[in-house]
Amino acid sequence: MPGFGDIVKKAFYLGVGLASYAGEKAGGTLTELRSQFQKMADEMVARGEMTTEEARRFVEDMMKQAQQPPTSGTTAETTTPSEPRRIEILEEDEQPTAKATQSDDNVDQLRKQVLELEDELKRLQHDN
Repeated sequence: MPGFGDIVKKAFYLGVGLASYAGEKAGGTLTELRSQFQKMADEMVARGEMTTEEARRFVEDMMKQAQQPPTSGTTAETTTPSEPRRIEILEEDEQPTAKATQSDDNVDQLRKQVLELEDELKRLQHDN
């Protein structure tokens, strides 16, 4: 039966091996990303959309962005809120709040704009 020292040694080697494997995978992914960015930049240079200096900076900037951890703003969007979204239930005899009234006004304005645009479109089609 292996001793406690052997178990600790094996656990340590397992951790080192996993870290090495993860590093190799990440390095391979970064190398693949760099080649894709370089290919895209080369195509843009060939089409005359950017200079070689701009292409070099583009590849460097993209690699820097790829190596940065995600910002907290993107993780906040993907996580679920800690409490449910609040909704307002109105009884028939209750008056809507100012926010609901403002929303109704915006909807009415948008409907009016859509009707005006439809009329203008019909007028332009008849003119042609």
